[in-house]
Amino acid sequence: MLRWPGWISPQRREHSHLHRPVMEIVRRDAPLLRANATVGEALEHIRAHGLGDPPFYFYAVDDQNALVGVIPTRRLLVAPPDHPLADLAVRPVWTVPKGASALQAYELMLRQKLLALPVVDERGHVVGMVDVTTLLDESVDLGDKDAVFETVGLHVAQARLASPAKALRVRFPWLVATLASGVLCALLIRLFQVTLEKSLILAFFLTLALGLGESVSMQSAAVTILALRAKRPSFRWYATALRREAGAALLLGAVCGFIVAAVVWGWLGERVAAVAIGLSLVLSITAACTFGLTIPTLLHALHLDPKIAAGPLVLAISDIWTVLFYFGIATWLL
Repeated sequence: MLRWPGWISPQRREHSHLHRPVMEIVRRDAPLLRANATVGEALEHIRAHGLGDPPFYFYAVDDQNALVGVIPTRRLLVAPPDHPLADLAVRPVWTVPKGASALQAYELMLRQKLLALPVVDERGHVVGMVDVTTLLDESVDLGDKDAVFETVGLHVAQARLASPAKALRVRFPWLVATLASGVLCALLIRLFQVTLEKSLILAFFLTLALGLGESVSMQSAAVTILALRAKRPSFRWYATALRREAGAALLLGAVCGFIVAAVVWGWLGERVAAVAIGLSLVLSITAACTFGLTIPTLLHALHLDPKIAAGPLVLAISDIWTVLFYFGIATWLL
């Protein structure tokens, strides 16, 4: 029997219904079946006594209600009537001790990808169960549900990254994209060395161009990740979001490009460099918004975690295209 593990980290939000002891929300109608019965006898028992709410799993117990194993509903329905029930039981079983909190029960449920968990006492006797329907009780409004999922998801993510070694294993592969883009940007800048020699002013505003592209791309990525939590993306959704982001990006790029071009022209008197920098900002900011929308959506479609992977990838690709636009347009105009 597998108990709730002791890796739960301190909460960062206050939700009174999650702080409650699990025994205050436990369902007393746990679907228990005698482990020494046959499938046919178990089905007769179910017909005679009913089920209440449709169960996700059945739990096999001995004569003292001590948990023996969990029986998936499908196994019970397809097994021959004379088949021993104990042979269908899956072991070991994840359980929640009756002294746990509701949050701890939900975290374990989410981490193990289970729809229900039995609650047991110190001797392993089943005293009830908790399931996802309790978490989504109608008394909890939609906004509070979002907060619940954020809280539970936060704790599970913290548990997965509990040690520095695990954090390195999960995060570093995506940071390689940032390292690679930095090296590639350095190589690209060297290729445009002649352009830099023609106008040293380009070097003054390169960090500004990169910073604007990164900021806009991360804003777009953050909005996209938040939207992906609320609905399942489709091509129609992506097309609508892309039109919206492209329109906003063009406006942002035009405003930022005009301001920077005006500074370069008015302060340094470099008309051509001002036009080159301003135009490159329009294109790089537009591209950055597109990447901020597309990359998290693609990661979500591939069942990868955009919260960890999207940031490094979006920044890496945005930096590369910013350098290309910045020096490409300058080379063309100068």
